[in-house]
Amino acid sequence: MNTASDTDRLLTAKDVSAMLNLSKRQVFRLHSCGKIPRPIRIGGSVRWAKSTIAKWLEVGAPDRKTFEAMEEVGR
Repeated sequence: MNTASDTDRLLTAKDVSAMLNLSKRQVFRLHSCGKIPRPIRIGGSVRWAKSTIAKWLEVGAPDRKTFEAMEEVGR
């Protein structure tokens, strides 16, 4: 039984690549260039919150700096 909602799910690079219809390698390239939201690091793993990726897409997929500024204003 899964108690966390689907929007709270943490996504792997493979999951994000499927969501964005890109390769896993391209997701890591976008991350290193600051084009996608900052991931969460858990040990040696990198994960993205599904809700963050969904919100990022809703606002037009801006670069990380712009998205973080938009998030700060929204709080």
